Formats: sequence, C-alpha cells, structure tokens
Amino acid sequence: MAPQQPSAMTMKRIHREIADLKKEDLGPITLAPEEDNLYLWKGSIPGPEGSVYEGGVFNVEVHLPTDYPFSSPKVLFKTRIYHMNISDSGNICIDILKHNWSPALSLFKVMLSLSSLLTDPNPKDLLVPSIATQYVKSRKVHDSTARQWTEMYARPPKPKSVAPPAPVAPTTSSSRVKGKRKAEPEPAGSSSRPSRTPVVSAEPVIVLDSDDEDASAKTVAKGKRKRAEDRSPAVNGAVLDLVGDEDDVADSTSHASRSSRTKRRRSDRTAAVNMAEGEDVIVIED
Repeated sequence: MAPQQPSAMTMKRIHREIADLKKEDLGPITLAPEEDNLYLWKGSIPGPEGSVYEGGVFNVEVHLPTDYPFSSPKVLFKTRIYHMNISDSGNICIDILKHNWSPALSLFKVMLSLSSLLTDPNPKDLLVPSIATQYVKSRKVHDSTARQWTEMYARPPKPKSVAPPAPVAPTTSSSRVKGKRKAEPEPAGSSSRPSRTPVVSAEPVIVLDSDDEDASAKTVAKGKRKRAEDRSPAVNGAVLDLVGDEDDVADSTSHASRSSRTKRRRSDRTAAVNMAEGEDVIVIED
C-alpha cells in the first residue's frame, strides 16, 4: 500500500522508470503502473518459445516499497504456474529480489530476469521441493504437468470468430425499370408499320342463287326486254317492237344465259371478298 507521504526521491525514481519504459523495447512483455497508485505496477510475461510454458501468458503484480529503490520490490505471480521457484501463492524465489538486489536495477530488468527463470529453473534456490525433485528425477513427467497447467491456467482466451456478413441480395429495381421502359408506347414518327384496319362496307350485297339456269336466263331476258321497251324511242307515237321471231328469242335467251353465268361468277367473287372484309351478305334463293 502506498504511503501517505511518499519521499521525493522515490517519486523521482518512479517517474524516471516510467519514462525509460516508453523508450525500451519490451517486446511481448507488458509493464505499467496503475493510474491511481504509482506504487502498484501490473505486467504480463509470455511463456518463452521452446519452453514448457510456451503459449501461456502469466500476469504479475509489482509492489514498490516506500524507500524504493533502496529496497527491492515485491513481485507476485497472479497466474498459477507449475514451477519449482514459484509457489502456489505466487511468491518468487530469485536472487535479485533478495540479497542480490541493487538500486542500479530497474523494474524492466526484473521482468527480463523472470522471463529467463521460466526458461531455466534454478534447483539450487528452490521454493517447491516436490517440483524440483520431479524436475531432476522424472523430467518428462515434470514437463508434461507444466504444459497441462499452462493449458489450464495460462492459455489466453481465444478471440471470438466474427461471422462474415450475409450477402445482400441484389435489388430488382433496375430490371423493373427496364420492363416498364419496354412496355412504354413508341414515340410518334417511329418506323414501325401501322396496323391495317379492314374497311367494312355498310351496303349489303345481294347474291342470286338459282338451281335453274334457264329460269334465270329467262328472267334476265325479260328484264332486258322490258328495259329495252322502256328505253325504246317512240316513232310517230308508236312503240317499236324489238321482239322478233322465235329464232331471235332463242338467240337472245342463249346470250342472256351466258351473261347470267358471267355475272353470277362475278357476284360470287365479290361476295367472297366482302365476306373476308366483314361486309354483310344477303343470299336470295329462287
């Protein structure tokens, strides 16, 4: 616990070591004082590569005495470790923290000495006799147990894996816009051909259908003769008779029959065309 009135020399030394730590290359080792208590420092020492403590991280606390640096600091391991020079309570047995301490040493050098102690335990200055005996007589068992302790107590927690973000489905707005553009009517003056609208005639077409060609021919002959009588000029008030003898009538009937067939064929074609174009067709049967 920090004293109520720290000495000026101790405070000056502490501030100088803080400044020196900022210049030193600590590597994976960490060491810094608490913000509210400069007499309490906290740090960490990674297990040296190739040692039985590799892969572990061991936390330590450093308590400075009020007459520091004339008295050695007190260092405790806060992480459990299977080591002959470190007890279960975290006390450390190392010469620089006891009779070999010197004011010329610094906290940074203490951390380096502790890292070396993990690599090379000292059986001559032991703190846990059982571990020291095992280290000498059964090294394989000692190393296996030290690795198990490191795995159980000193292994840092694995970082949580962050799942990659789910892929975002592409929006279909662009395709919708394209579809809308395709549905838009073409502007005026485009090169597309206009649709043709069939013209429907309102006048009905009359088709004469008769099974008796002679009757049709006679009807046509009579009609012609009647029109001829109506159109014939009057000579001196008299009406000219355009009907001759029977031979003339026969010739006229034959000519009328041929003319009727021709007109009927034309009428049939005209009716077919008008039916295709949507006109109304009236069929009169005799």
